[in-house]
Amino acid sequence: MKVLIVEDEDAIAEPLEEGLVREGFDVSRVATGEGALEAPEPDIFLLDLRLPDVDGYTVCRRLRERCDTPIIMITAKGEEIDRVLGLDLGADDYLVKPFGFRELLARIRAVTRRVRSQPDDRRPLRVGDLEVDRRTRQVRVAGEEVALTPKEFDLLALLASDPGGVVTRHKLLDEVWDTHWYGPTKVIDVVVASLRKKLGDPEWIETVRGVGFRLRVAE
Repeated sequence: MKVLIVEDEDAIAEPLEEGLVREGFDVSRVATGEGALEAPEPDIFLLDLRLPDVDGYTVCRRLRERCDTPIIMITAKGEEIDRVLGLDLGADDYLVKPFGFRELLARIRAVTRRVRSQPDDRRPLRVGDLEVDRRTRQVRVAGEEVALTPKEFDLLALLASDPGGVVTRHKLLDEVWDTHWYGPTKVIDVVVASLRKKLGDPEWIETVRGVGFRLRVAE
């Protein structure tokens, strides 16, 4: 597996690279955001947020505009708002420094398992006027395309895969973010609120109090 480390601090990047190489990974490293954007696409990005040229949030957003390659953010920023922003921009997981090397390996395995287990059935999902095309990652309401962030699309696609069925918060975290973070799940509410606004009708996504969410099915 090809891993690209995006980190400008040698004291962090060098032992991380050595450890991953010992574990059998094919590791490359860049020290800038532009370097990450120009590098050959790996199988997974390990992305620091504090870079000398372009911040990691911008790098994540620009990567997500062109690919679905897994991204694990590695940063000293551990506040909830930082995690929410990173995950909402399309990161698959978020690891706060300092962290254990074995934990990082577990996160890499979890993220890659999710990617490999994605279903091959990519036929568009249709619920009333809503169409979710998993192959092209496009969403339309009454024929009009709706621009979504990667996490907004993944959350909507999960709800649309079982219209009317309740999807729990834990399932959303596990399948959309694939994270081991068991703290507040406010990140889900942020994405759902944005989705409701973009879909043009807040009733598309119904809240099941204390459980999760479901996609409305017209009677």
